[in-house]
Amino acid sequence: MFGSVGNQVAITMTPTGGGILEVILDGKKIFDRKAEDGKYPDLERVRVMKKALKETVEAVPA
Repeated sequence: MFGSVGNQVAITMTPTGGGILEVILDGKKIFDRKAEDGKYPDLERVRVMKKALKETVEAVPA
């Protein structure tokens, strides 16, 4: 899936309490549960985040 970098990417999740769920990729917030009316990401939203991750990884020079 990610070409020359393989198919594994490390993800760190940091619990903060209060039902907060934010996904930050390369310093940019790509998902914020609070901003999306408290909804968890559905499959389509996960696909959008996955695409952003793929594009970011592929942009890293080999």
